[in-house]
Amino acid sequence: MGVIRTVLGDIAPDKFGMALTHEHVICDFIGADKIDRSRYSRSEVFEVMLPYLVEIRQLGVSGFVDCTPAFIGRDPLLLSELSKATGIHILTNTGLYKEPFLPRYAFEYSADQLAEIWALEVEEGVEDEIARARTGAVERLPVKAGFIKIAVNPGHIVPVQEKIVRAASRCSLSTGAAVVCHTADGVAAVELLRIAEEEGLDANKVIVAHSDAIGDWGYHLEIFQLGAWASYDGISRDTVQRTLRLLDLAVSSGFEDQLLLSQDAGWYNVGQPKGGIIRSYSFLVREFVPMLIEKGFSRSLVQKLLVANPARAFQIPG
Repeated sequence: MGVIRTVLGDIAPDKFGMALTHEHVICDFIGADKIDRSRYSRSEVFEVMLPYLVEIRQLGVSGFVDCTPAFIGRDPLLLSELSKATGIHILTNTGLYKEPFLPRYAFEYSADQLAEIWALEVEEGVEDEIARARTGAVERLPVKAGFIKIAVNPGHIVPVQEKIVRAASRCSLSTGAAVVCHTADGVAAVELLRIAEEEGLDANKVIVAHSDAIGDWGYHLEIFQLGAWASYDGISRDTVQRTLRLLDLAVSSGFEDQLLLSQDAGWYNVGQPKGGIIRSYSFLVREFVPMLIEKGFSRSLVQKLLVANPARAFQIPG
């Protein structure tokens, strides 16, 4: 029996409920060499972001996958506080992103070394990544990662990102955690899945983030046919028609069991007063779901996309 590994502990998959599978609470784009917790007040971020989470909880959302990776503002303790305050099951992650958000050790360590670090974050607790980067010290927090978040560059994957993909695949093989990979590019998405296949990882453990930003439907077909999840996670008022068209193509082609929906919304932007302009998490549930129903998508299909699929995609062995 699998579990969903939240920041407050493991839950049964059927407790995850309606879930947003690619969102952000806080991000800091200062770069790996300058990032520091002193750049923001955790209490201020809590106060700013709490109402946005309360809003979606009142709309029936009970699962929330925070995709902010290490060295871009990942804060598991903040997520734990928000989870306790809202009753939302929040997931945080392990893994590494891409330049300029990679610490020096990403280039120095082997894929096996990275995979070992990440596996411990899933199984024992997330590190304070800044402490490791600055001093080499391992300071483990009382929060476990529920999935692996990585990225690839557009086009053909460069060596350091290939190493990160291989490390993520090996971590997934040892822990059962899903790999969420930032792509938004068809060539990179297919190469990502080929590398994972070389590592022996089943494609159903890979979630191709930002698939909806890929313009060529042929790449969507290849992602589905290889067995991976396509994450249509850029849903907003500006992308409604594109997303509806993609969903119609995917569902009519028989791939509804490999789809995830989200908004890539939020977030408190470190360095801006009060986090700058925050994009609400509510659009998908409040406005996009009624559009789906109006367009003829069944309520059972919507239930699958927002409840059943997330529970399957993010399960790890109990």
